[in-house]
Amino acid sequence: MTSIYDFSETEMNGKEINLKDYAGKVVIIVNTASKCGLAPQLEGLESLYQKYRDDGLVVLGLPSNQFKQELDTDEETSDYCQVHYGVTFPMTKRVLVNGDDEDGLFTYLKYMSGNGPIKWNYTKFLVGRDGQLIHRYAPITKPEKMEKEIAAALKIKA
Repeated sequence: MTSIYDFSETEMNGKEINLKDYAGKVVIIVNTASKCGLAPQLEGLESLYQKYRDDGLVVLGLPSNQFKQELDTDEETSDYCQVHYGVTFPMTKRVLVNGDDEDGLFTYLKYMSGNGPIKWNYTKFLVGRDGQLIHRYAPITKPEKMEKEIAAALKIKA
């Protein structure tokens, strides 16, 4: 059976992220865009990451310019996310989330959620400790609205 552990991504610094390294952790996977009106969600995602990372939460941001709202380079994106939102969770090189050249992880997550194409930036996927999808969240869902399900997946009290 396929899981997120069958995929890898490339961090902005060029380091490979093998999702097998996240086995046993709860993971939020999100497509981000710096110039999107939803970009302040990065602050909420960072807050969840800081609050629950010692309990086993990982947040993985995958910038995408699919909707024409990302900065010109990965370096600009990385700097922007750190300076404006204090992002410390892993961010990958930009990816496509729809279409012929879409990132395989998004192909898998879209298939598992049964909800079709990514409609906008900040679509969030909550993945359990077993590497299987728990829930797909709409772009407008604020990260703090995910907290109860994250705590349940971590098996702790929110």
